[in-house]
Parts: sequence; structure tokens; C-alpha cells
Amino acid sequence: MTEGYPTKISNKSTAQEFLDGFDTFLFDCDGVLWLGKHLLPHVKETLSLLEKSGKQAIFVTNNSTKSRAAYCKKFASFGIEVTQDQIFSSSYSSAVYVRDFLKLKPGVDKVWICGEAGIAEELALMGYESIGGTDPRLDEQFDAEKSPFLVNGLDPAVRCVVAGLDSKINYHRLAISLQYLQKPEVHFIGTNVDSTYPQKGYIFPGAGSVINSLAYASGRQPIYCGKPNQNMLNTIVSSKNLQLSKSCMVGDRLNTDIRFGVEGGLGGTLLVLTGIETEDRALEENSDHPRPKYYAEKLGDVYEYLQ
Repeated sequence: MTEGYPTKISNKSTAQEFLDGFDTFLFDCDGVLWLGKHLLPHVKETLSLLEKSGKQAIFVTNNSTKSRAAYCKKFASFGIEVTQDQIFSSSYSSAVYVRDFLKLKPGVDKVWICGEAGIAEELALMGYESIGGTDPRLDEQFDAEKSPFLVNGLDPAVRCVVAGLDSKINYHRLAISLQYLQKPEVHFIGTNVDSTYPQKGYIFPGAGSVINSLAYASGRQPIYCGKPNQNMLNTIVSSKNLQLSKSCMVGDRLNTDIRFGVEGGLGGTLLVLTGIETEDRALEENSDHPRPKYYAEKLGDVYEYLQ
């Protein structure tokens, strides 16, 4: 086997080697644990196996539409019990960036959101008032002479725009977001770079597609807070006191999940083929993305081969 060539988890010995090699497993969620509202095969059993083996499970998702509290409810709907401190989402990482790096002042500085409820909920937990986002007035057809966000003038307290996935994206939301981004003193944060995401056999536009529209219109590039940005890993490492060499990132995307693990210096990475990627892509050499240490048809294979 050539150096760096991915190992496929395809029998009991490779599954056991994978399990024994790490103390902590960082899991992406969409495309790894579930697809939309559908839990993937033997995910629950695999997570239970890890717990019984004394392993730590952390869930690292680029989905900014949900808060950590909402993610706990989603896990519970599948009969999986997790605590909020096991979950690190791009919405939470973006809020941490606003607080710890931009050092905006709660109760004074405001955030304009081009995105869904998860971002606003995480910002609110840190004391920040946000505007835009899920405001129903943004659902109305855009008219520059009638938009309440323009008629009364832009809010001078807005110091940052946070943009993420928004299934209700429309011209009104883009137009007002652009007004704030034309102010050089207003910071620009993108939750995550994912251009697409998988759901029920389809590929849909991701947060990166929304954010890139704003970046192109404004001529600005955002600071990204989700995978593969290392700000997110730094937050996890400090919170969980991770030993990098004994930690493994499990994901379904090479350019975000696997890059996150490789560039962050984690001991291993596992690519599952239940989301975006194919086996051919996982094995490609001289490509513009890192290769995983391991790959598998699905996460549940770890459990199945060890029975």
C-alpha cells in the first residue's frame, strides 16, 4: 500500500483497526448520520458501540439553519441522546467569532442575518440582537421605495453581516444584505463554504452558493467559520481538551470534512460515501483535495463488520 493511500473499511480487521486507533470521533451530520429526516443504517448502533468502547463522540456540522438546542431535538427524534456540549455547528462557531474575535458589544452592536433561525438563536444566547434573518417582512416582493428596511434607513448599530444557508433566499434578502456589506466598517462572516448538500437522493444548493452571491455583488470575501476553517477546530480543542493525534474526523465531503481533519492535524479521517463523494474521488491522486486515511460505504459498516 502506497503512503497516504486510503484504507477501505471492508472487513472485521479494518473496522477494529479503525476503532482502536482513536479516542475521539468528530462526526459531520448531514450525509453521515442522516439524510434529511432519514437516519442512515446502523448509525445508532455504531454510536452506541463507540460509547460502550469508552470513545468520545463530538458532532461538527456546517448546517447553520439549526441551533445546538435544535440539533439535540433532532438527535432525540432518532432515539439518540446527545448533550448540547457535544455539538459544534457553524451557527455556533459564527457566534463565537462575533464574540471572541470581532468583540462586538452585546446590547450595543447588532448583527444583520442572511440566513435561518440557528444563527439568530446562537447569537441571542451570547446577548446579541440580530435583525433580518427570518423576519417575515423579508418574504415580501422587493420594492426599494417600500421596503421597511430601506424606507426607515439602515440600522446604524449593525456592525456585522452573518450569511448562511437560507431556504427562503430571495431578492429582498440579498438586496438588504448588500446595503450593509457596502459599509466598510461592517464585518462579513460566512457560516460555511459548502456549495451543495445532499438530501433524499438529490443535491441542493448549499450555504456557499448563497454567500458567494453576496461576495460577488459586494466585491468582498467573508471570514468563514465552519469546516474546514480552523477557527472551528480551535473552539472544539479548547472546549474538549482534544488530543489531536487520537482524534478522527468522519465526514462525507473531501473539501470540507476531510480537509478540516487533515489541515487540523487530526490523527485520522474517515470518508463515508453516503453523501456527496464517490469511491473514485476518494482514491484520486494529484487532486486539489486531501485524501482520507479511511473510507467506507457507510458509517454503519463499522458496527456491521464487528458483529
